[in-house]
Order: sequence, then C-alpha cells, then structure tokens
Amino acid sequence: MNDKLKIKRALISLSEKEGIVELCTALNKFDVEIFSSEGTKKFLETNGVPTKSISEITELPALLGGRVKTLHPFIHAAILADKNSIQHTKELHERDIQPFDLVVVNFYPFEKVLKENSTNESDIIENIDIGGPTMIRSAAKNFQNIAVLSSKEQYPSFIEELNTYNGAILRETRKKLASSAFQKIVEYDIAISNYFNGEEVLNFSSKKVLSLRYGENPHQSAELYGNFFESFQQIHGKELSYNNILDINAAADLIDDLDENSCVIMKHNNPCGAATGINCFEAYSKALNCDPISAFGGIVVFNSEIDIDTAKKLNEIFLEVIILPTISAEIRDLLSSKKDRRIILYKKKQNNSKKEYRSVRGGTLIQSRNELLYDRTNLKIVTEKNPSEEEMDDLLFAWRIVKHVKSNAIVYVKNKSTIGIGAGQMSRVDSAKIAKMKANQFKHDTKNCVVASDAFFPFADGLEEAISVGATGVIQPGGSVRDQEVIDAANKNNISMVFTNIRHFKH
Repeated sequence: MNDKLKIKRALISLSEKEGIVELCTALNKFDVEIFSSEGTKKFLETNGVPTKSISEITELPALLGGRVKTLHPFIHAAILADKNSIQHTKELHERDIQPFDLVVVNFYPFEKVLKENSTNESDIIENIDIGGPTMIRSAAKNFQNIAVLSSKEQYPSFIEELNTYNGAILRETRKKLASSAFQKIVEYDIAISNYFNGEEVLNFSSKKVLSLRYGENPHQSAELYGNFFESFQQIHGKELSYNNILDINAAADLIDDLDENSCVIMKHNNPCGAATGINCFEAYSKALNCDPISAFGGIVVFNSEIDIDTAKKLNEIFLEVIILPTISAEIRDLLSSKKDRRIILYKKKQNNSKKEYRSVRGGTLIQSRNELLYDRTNLKIVTEKNPSEEEMDDLLFAWRIVKHVKSNAIVYVKNKSTIGIGAGQMSRVDSAKIAKMKANQFKHDTKNCVVASDAFFPFADGLEEAISVGATGVIQPGGSVRDQEVIDAANKNNISMVFTNIRHFKH
C-alpha cells in the first residue's frame, strides 16, 4: 500500500469558513479539482477560488431547503471507494464516478445556536447536521484512501505536509485525521443527545491532556482529561502531580469565595490557613501564622497581585505551588529562583461546569456545585445576644472558609483570619478539639474569636469547646432536634449564634 496519497480531487462543505481560502490556495498549487456545496462554492468564488458544484456529480439541486445536498450514493461512493479494490474501481468506472482524495467538512453550529437561543426549538433542530457527520464518518472510515479535515485548526499542518510531499499526504497523518474526525462526531452527537435527554442520560467526551507520573500514590497510574488548562497556566516549575492538581483546584474554589487581598494555604485538599488583609502581604502573613507547620510544602493562592515583599516572604519556606491571578516579570524572576516550585496563573471564577462528578463502583454520582454563599441579610439570629458588626464580618468570613473544609469541619476566626481549623473527623466535638489544639499550639489570641460549623451541633459539647476557647459568636446551619439545647448553652454563656439554614458538608 502506498504510504503517500496524492490529493487530486477534494470535496469541501463548510458552515464555518475561516481559513478555507488559504487551504484552497494551497490545493490549487497542486491542481486539485475542488467540488463544494452551494454556500461554500459562493464563498470560495467570491474569494477568487475556482470550484465546481456537487450538483455536477449528483445531477440534482439541493433539496428540502438545503437539508439534502450531499446525501447521495455518488457522493459517498466517491468517498468510500477502496482504490485498491478491482470491484470498487469497476463500479466507479461503470457509473462514471471519480473518487475523492480529500474531504473538508465542519458541522452546523448546533452548540452555538443552543447557547445563544435556547428557547427557539425550530432553530435548534435545524442546526442538527446530517450530511456533514455522514461525510466525515465515511471519509474517516476510508482513511487509507482519503484524507479528512474536520477542523480549521488542522489546515496549517495539512498545508505544510502538502508542500513537503509535493501535494501528497502520509498514511500516518490520514489516520490521525480520521481519529480526530471520529472524536468530532462523538462530541457533536453528545451535545445533541444531551439536548434531547437532559439528565436522563450521562454522556460526556473528554480528551487526555496530560499523562501524570503517578496518582495519589506511586503505585497508581493517573492521567488528566478535559479543560483544566483553560483555567490554569503553569509558567514555572516541574510537572504537576495528581495531588497538586487536586489541591490547585480546591485552592482556587476557596479563594474565589473571598474578598480581594485574600490568601489561602491548602494542604491535602483542606485549608490550613486563610485570611483577608489590607494587602496581600498581610493576608499571607496571617494565613501562614494560623498553622506554619502544616503550611510547609503546601499550596498558596492569592486573588490579587502580590508585591515584592510578599514574594520575598514566600521564598522563606518550602512551598509546592504558588497560584496567582497575575504576575510581574520582577516577581516571576524572584519566585522562579526555586527551580522545582510550580507557579500557576489562574482565571478567577473560570469554571464552565455547574456539575461535579465522582466515580463510584459501577456508576457516577453527579451533583450541582456548591456555590451558595450568605450575606448578613440571610441569617437568623437565634440567641439573646446579637453579634456586633465586627463579629458578623468574621462570622461570614468563617462561613466561607468552613464550606471548603472536609467534614466534620470547625473553623475559628478572628479579624478575618483563621486561627484554628479542625477537619475530617468522625465527630464534631473532635473537630472542635483539634481546632482548639491548633489555636493553642501556635499561641493565637482566641479571646473574642468566632466559630463556624459546617453542619449543626448535635449536642452542646462541641459548642462548649468553642466557648472554652473564648469564642463570642457562632455560625452554623441549625436543624438539630437539640437546637434549643445548643441555643440555651449559647445564651447561658452570653455569646451570639446565627443560623444559616444551609449545610456545607464536604466529603
């Protein structure tokens, strides 16, 4: 079998025509005969590209208002013919059909129309392409005899190969183009299926973008799929690990919930420090002070541009990853002095999916993302004492942090800075004890702090731990059968308590 396929005859039918004039100009250099559908033909001729109508092959005009143009046996015989088959060659000759060597097709913009005009069913249905996917599937199946271009991004390299091999395309290239074509069909059909089936059927297609050294542990393999790098750009450091990616994602989710000039330090998908300051230096200093031991080897994220003093302070300890919304050349040079440290730029609130997916044995769990936050107008004060303005600011800050701590979660906060975090315990009172232990370990002034709990206190014991620390305000969902017992304990100790009526479990 000849490895190189000389391109002599091409079929072009496009909805999006960007880049096609350049491709056809390259084809013309090698005297390629071009056939096209009427819309594409008009566009090409307007741009000085000679082309023939596919009606010369079908001997029919477009039918049904354009719904039927390329759905014809002569078109598909010219695409599907095996040029090494005596039988195929004989049949083509008997019917005066010339085989194609190249098919260039993209689809009606179904997803674009759906996004821009989701209520107009007629327009949506009309933008379900039939002929395009059919031609692409035929050409991809027959890649040994024909090349298929299904995306404008493929044009430049295709032109380069044409020029390299005097108008011919390698078999290896044709097979790669076929693979891409089948993937395009899958993605297109998934979008249509999802429109019709909604949540009744789970369809998704995701391309591998990175092979990772290993997973959570060295004996586990791992890969990254999807559009992660649309939100994050690595600009320095060694390759990202599986655990790095999990922590980067968790850090970005948390920082996006905080006000400007905030900093979060993540470790194993939990914050070990978080703060909002008058500037990034203060925010980082406060976040680091929460638990400087756990911060070692952690991931630090900011939501505002840092200055040179902050960068110098970041260099004082070992950090796996630093995540920034933007960076100056001077600070990039300074932070890059640690050659293995990863530096990541991220786009705030860059997440196209409103769903979260988690695999389970034999299936997939799906839930909507936890994007609910509260301001003070949504809260219910349930104690005799009302929180002060300063306490309420801290309570709301604590509530934003506890949302991102693994359950059971307890967070102590003072002056918009965490001073003790208890995470992932089987009982809430143990989380409260751990948060208290952390606060005491690093000699934080816990007098007049506040405490947040991601779910209700089932008993008063967890609240009593917070009271013993010096907390004067509590924020929690409420909803326990013993709520009154917990409220009574708060009133007895003259502290304020607010209910959110919403839970923030994170498993």
